[in-house]
Amino acid sequence: MLNMQPYQDPTYFVLLAIGLLPIMVGLLYGRRFRVYETIISFLFLLLTFGGVKWEQGVALIGYIIFELLLIYGYLAYRKRKNASWIFNLTVILSILPLVIVKLAPVMNNGRESIIGFLGISYLTFKAVGMIMEIRDGIIKEVGLSEVVHFLLFFPTISSGPIDRYRRFLGDYKKVPARDKYLALLDKAMWYIFLGFVYKFLLAYLFGVVMLPKISALALAHGGWSWWVIAYMYTYSMDLFFDFAGYSLFAVGISYIMGIQTPMNFNKPFIAKNIKDFWNRWHMTLSFWFRDYIYMRLVFFMMKKKLLKSRIAIANVGYLTLFLIMGFWHGVTWYYIVYGLYHAVAINLCDMWLRFKKRHKEKIPHNKFTEALAIFITFNVVCFSFLIFSGFLNTLFFA
Repeated sequence: MLNMQPYQDPTYFVLLAIGLLPIMVGLLYGRRFRVYETIISFLFLLLTFGGVKWEQGVALIGYIIFELLLIYGYLAYRKRKNASWIFNLTVILSILPLVIVKLAPVMNNGRESIIGFLGISYLTFKAVGMIMEIRDGIIKEVGLSEVVHFLLFFPTISSGPIDRYRRFLGDYKKVPARDKYLALLDKAMWYIFLGFVYKFLLAYLFGVVMLPKISALALAHGGWSWWVIAYMYTYSMDLFFDFAGYSLFAVGISYIMGIQTPMNFNKPFIAKNIKDFWNRWHMTLSFWFRDYIYMRLVFFMMKKKLLKSRIAIANVGYLTLFLIMGFWHGVTWYYIVYGLYHAVAINLCDMWLRFKKRHKEKIPHNKFTEALAIFITFNVVCFSFLIFSGFLNTLFFA
């Protein structure tokens, strides 16, 4: 059986064009062929999780059944009662497969967990988001076919962007007006074209052509050198263009299917500070962590009066948030340090913004200071990506 990873092979795009054509024609004429969409989704999931990846396919099926039982079980409970410990237990159980997958390589000499599969993180975020919105009373009913389609929406399954159930459902249940759909198609074609430029030209240039040569030179020089700095910038560009290119493909394909999946990147390298950066970089993940972890943790600490100072509460919230984000990427020192680095950076940014607000009459604000802020933020971010890359581990400890 053929196995292909999403958006990695020209053949994949040819198959996409063939498979999506009837959906596009149907939407142009005001009809959504739900049965056909289900068949196409199944075939592309089979393409991703079949063949040599069949074990991942089995793990995916088991995972979906497990999460559906949790979602429906908690929904049934929430209609009658609202005990916090039941909610907390449901969330813990929902993230348990992801925790096992993340810890398995550490606990089992580098071997991956048998329950792991491509995209388990992003499916977990979707499922946990649903459970939290059921707790809040925002989601009151869940249709089986709709939630399965939401969780297994194939354009975004492997690496996002992370959609929200109610927003997705609003698009899935209706057919866009012809003029609106034509506008979506126009955007879709532009995003897909830009995705090709990002992923297959720029990411190839930085990641395949330049990065191995620069890496070899940095390792040959040993220790800190200008080649390490060159690696830092090259890796940062490769990371952005590869991931942003993938995200553009996912959004473009979603638009063709009449689903307005949120954008993931918004010119992150022109951010004026680190908070602005996280409002532009991997936005659906940033907003998910903000809404479902940071805000709830801050509210809990304020409600329980664990700390008197709101500034201290915010600082602890950011520290917890970015530590979790670091551990989510992997249980290695450089991912954890990456999370701590961003926690410190965003707390320092908050301090600076408060100071700036108190002394705004004495601190100049013009095009030069804005350009300087962008330059400083860009370098702070690129250094964090150097940590994230694991290259320092290879350079100094391997």
